[in-house]
Amino acid sequence: MKLNFDTYKDKVYACWIGKNVGGTMGTPYEGKREVLDVKGFATAPGEPLPNDDLDLQLVWLHAMENEGPYALDCKKLGEYWLTLVSPFWNEYGIGKTNMRHGLLPPLSGDYENTWKHSNGAWIRTEIWASMAPGCPQIAAKYAIEDACVDHGAGEGTFAAAFVAAMQATAFVIPNIRKCIDVALSAIPADCRVGNTVRKVLSCYDNGVSWLDCRNTVLEMNADIGTGWFEAPSNVGYTVLGLVYGEGDFKKSMISAINCGDDTDCTAATVGATLGILGGSAAIPQDWKEYIGDRIITMSVAEGIIRNLPDTCTALTERVVKMAPIVLRANGAKVELTAGESESDGCELPTADTVSDIRKRLCALKPYQFEIDAGIFKVRVTYDRAPDIAPGEELGVTLSLLHPMQARERRNFGDFGNVPYSLNLRWWLPDGFTVEGKKSVFLYHNTSRDGYPGRVPFHDIRCVIRAGETVEAVNRLVLEVTADGRPTAAYVPLVLMG
Repeated sequence: MKLNFDTYKDKVYACWIGKNVGGTMGTPYEGKREVLDVKGFATAPGEPLPNDDLDLQLVWLHAMENEGPYALDCKKLGEYWLTLVSPFWNEYGIGKTNMRHGLLPPLSGDYENTWKHSNGAWIRTEIWASMAPGCPQIAAKYAIEDACVDHGAGEGTFAAAFVAAMQATAFVIPNIRKCIDVALSAIPADCRVGNTVRKVLSCYDNGVSWLDCRNTVLEMNADIGTGWFEAPSNVGYTVLGLVYGEGDFKKSMISAINCGDDTDCTAATVGATLGILGGSAAIPQDWKEYIGDRIITMSVAEGIIRNLPDTCTALTERVVKMAPIVLRANGAKVELTAGESESDGCELPTADTVSDIRKRLCALKPYQFEIDAGIFKVRVTYDRAPDIAPGEELGVTLSLLHPMQARERRNFGDFGNVPYSLNLRWWLPDGFTVEGKKSVFLYHNTSRDGYPGRVPFHDIRCVIRAGETVEAVNRLVLEVTADGRPTAAYVPLVLMG
């Protein structure tokens, strides 16, 4: 598939302008649970309001520029959280506090997190979509790495995958319903976000008024427990704005805001998505002039990082420079070109395109994290929350994955068809013990050319037992080495006392 570069760049710019318009218009009503009657801006012209929805994406752009598309994962993003993102509210604070205690992402987003089903992740997906135009599977992959830092295996992570996939698809399919259908295929069929979006679509198709649709969504998710800040309903209000607005930018945004709840987030995502769909021409000129080009930040540690873009124009320039690198690194069949866009006969995004993302989300479990040792990967899954009392036991499953299984890249180099003999050694706090295997043979996959092979991973059950005393934070280290190889994995298992 070929995308004209200038058209693509205009869509990216319109994305950020739309994000700024919606965030500014919706912010004064954030948290109001009643039905609203907003008509337009309540702020002064030329004064965009600061918004963490956009702020965090500036940090993620910086992370992608520094780390590159191969290395950027939840653990790297977690380090950027701790250094460059200043707020500690809600899931942001829980995720950061958990990481400061030593809990690695995505475990940091699961432990003691009453906000894992909330809005903090799906509101920051445009950076991933705009660097992966036409590739919802790539955008959703990075959105999941991002979201799980502070949402773990919660609905907040499903919501981020949905919105990222929808927006990436919008670069090449200018039909919002088709974009929504692709995005629904990227998330588990039975998750709250998916059920809510399907309910909104059903209401619209059956002639239900936007107000009755809004009330239906509010009622179906009333039991989540985070009030106006839960992801399923607010994603539902965003989709409500997109479909009930019927392509009209102003009607779409105002419809989303008038649903109430997290109004800056719903409006900003509506604005960004419509900007991607239609480019600059889709954004009303009077609103574009009213908001201007500036980006005002509130959530970035600017004393540490000083080179973030301060306008939508500057942000666009840096995003479009990264996009070809991200596309190439992920093997995308999309080319940004000076010529005409060509999609006839090409493979546009479908449900099949995002099937791997859906499988990944369905396999996501609470209290789980991974360590990559280069030639193999170690996945740790606790049986329950990583708490331990004196004399108490906690079961752990160690999944040792062969590169053929562990890596998503298509080219596994010389590591993919070689067996490994792995050795496990524990370093424990005083009084702690671990029962479980000390070595395992990791078979290579010999199923190529029709030859049956063994599964290239091995699960080991271990039981950790605390001694007579425990500390507030108890760090165990599992050392995994491969015979004849210099690379070792050191896996930090942290248990809260």
